[in-house]
Amino acid sequence: MSAPTPHHDPRTARRILSLWFPRLAAERLLRGDPALADAPLAVIAETGNLREVAALTQAAETRGLTRGQPLSDAVALCPGLLTRPANPAAEMAFLAALRRWAGKFSPWVAEDAPDGLMVDLTGCAHLFGGEAALVRQVRSDCADLGLSVRTGIADTAGAAWALARFAHRSSDIMAGRNGDAIDQEARATRSRAGKRNRPRVAAPMAGAGAEEGQHIAPPGTTRQALAPLPIAALRLPPETVTGLARLGLRRIGDLWGMPRAGLTRRFGAQLVHRLDQALGVMPEPISPARAPLNFALRLSLPDPIGLLDDIMAGLDRLLPPLCAKLRAQARGARHLRLELSRVDGDTQVVEIGLARPADHPDRMRPLFEMKLGDVEAGFGIDRLRLVADVTEPLHPTEHKGGWAVSADAQTPRGEAQAMADLIARIGARVGLEAITRQRPADSHIPEKTSVTLAAAWSDPVETWPAPSRPRPLVLFAPEPIAAPDGPEPPAQFRWRGRTLGIRAASGPERIAPEWWLDDPAWRSGVRDYWRVTTTDGVSLWLYFAHGGSLSGGWFAQGCFD
Repeated sequence: MSAPTPHHDPRTARRILSLWFPRLAAERLLRGDPALADAPLAVIAETGNLREVAALTQAAETRGLTRGQPLSDAVALCPGLLTRPANPAAEMAFLAALRRWAGKFSPWVAEDAPDGLMVDLTGCAHLFGGEAALVRQVRSDCADLGLSVRTGIADTAGAAWALARFAHRSSDIMAGRNGDAIDQEARATRSRAGKRNRPRVAAPMAGAGAEEGQHIAPPGTTRQALAPLPIAALRLPPETVTGLARLGLRRIGDLWGMPRAGLTRRFGAQLVHRLDQALGVMPEPISPARAPLNFALRLSLPDPIGLLDDIMAGLDRLLPPLCAKLRAQARGARHLRLELSRVDGDTQVVEIGLARPADHPDRMRPLFEMKLGDVEAGFGIDRLRLVADVTEPLHPTEHKGGWAVSADAQTPRGEAQAMADLIARIGARVGLEAITRQRPADSHIPEKTSVTLAAAWSDPVETWPAPSRPRPLVLFAPEPIAAPDGPEPPAQFRWRGRTLGIRAASGPERIAPEWWLDDPAWRSGVRDYWRVTTTDGVSLWLYFAHGGSLSGGWFAQGCFD
């Protein structure tokens, strides 16, 4: 496959560093419990019904265990193996912390989940004495952190990724052969293969990275560095790697003389796409993660304070700049935390929540004032820290005729904000989750036509959808009534210890259960609802259940008065 090679200009050449942490999940556990360092430890992940080894410590690898091995096989090889379940969330958080550490080498750092980082070193390596010295610094830092690392530096992200993960075993690529190898094909096929002018592949270019796990391809040598590496180094699916191996194509260098169109038809466009990325023909930019939004301010006091007025005065100095930071990012605070550090080392925490995102101090100050009375100042407070730990985008408002109208609501913003302030004030006393409102739900079942939501985290309903038939003012759980068994309304019935006669009845309204759900309350089958008026003038909502998995009969479920 004749792949073009981009022209190399040392003034504009990119240099990419790939960091691979092959024991990341296991060594994260060792950092938390160093006593496990000498014992073989494996991190186990579940793939379907199979439990596999996801990561190993060095002590476990020396006993012959490998990643991807079934747990049963690993225990058979090492009976004393210690196992811990994988924790993807904690491992991603640890990788994010490593990304922040790698920011010392370059501002362009991206996570290469689940166990790697990509660093754009363009124009940065000379600050550390060159690429080899930078890699030595990386390895030294990782050793201090208790982490194993393999590195690769090349002109492209794909080549650096391949060097970090496969350069250390490129000499073993051609060790195994099977009947599908290219040198065992038919004579005619071999004769044509000899005319493809396949170049002689050199060893991987280590440059200054002669140490184990450290591989540096000098600028402009991407093809030579990739040639001896296995096909899997192109980040291809396992089935594509297996299919190429059956054709005798085991190394990336074996693809140089292959026709691109034929490989694309047989293995898909991803093969050529990955190869072009590794060679730099197709760009593969590194997109660093955005710095997390941080809205926090701290005020250190020269003398300890303890009075409520003094604490409020300190809060008044923190709220305006915090709100300015929120407005600069077009965000509003939904939850704030005030940390008051005492001189004895204790910390008092006061938290408030808002029903709507806010970026003005007058929305937050009264809520803090309501809760600061419970603070125990002790021997005095010498530091205040205000944090907006939950924020949301704050939409602009449009002013019309003296009213501030929200961009996404039909009610004046003044009225909505007044209700939000009321909810926030009550919530400061009883908790925001204790204040609820009803919203319509998409169901034809009478007791499921509405849902209860926290008022602080839901919007009011402007228009409630009208039902097809009148509904009772009071809806309660179905109560059985004593009446003759039949679908027509009875002349009289007994309910709640009283015998009532029916003066008028309208209906029926037939409602069927949700057959796709197993609701125990609806196992009595289809219901025929009737609105009846008793001789006492009471208007009730009755229904007759036709029976299903449970016996039917007459029930009362609501009252219209």
